[in-house]
Amino acid sequence: MPFTVTGAFDDGATYSVQVTGRADRPVIGSHRAAALVELHQGSPVSLSPTGPMRAVAGDDEATVRAVLREYTNVVEEGPGAPRRARVPG
Repeated sequence: MPFTVTGAFDDGATYSVQVTGRADRPVIGSHRAAALVELHQGSPVSLSPTGPMRAVAGDDEATVRAVLREYTNVVEEGPGAPRRARVPG
């Protein structure tokens, strides 16, 4: 089951993506979120507020979700489709 992340960028634009775990297409549903993940490929990202650090890879779902949490305002993340996500805006 795909992992879904719903959130908003700093400018208020919202997104909802499925994290695929595929190196060739890490997220589906937002070109902007996909570009953000691609921009940070190979860069270190913290998997949680206290670490550990790991290099971003498209086939590593944990690092893809960490990039989205680090650079956007994530409202909800979980398996499948969002239940009652409220996106600011």
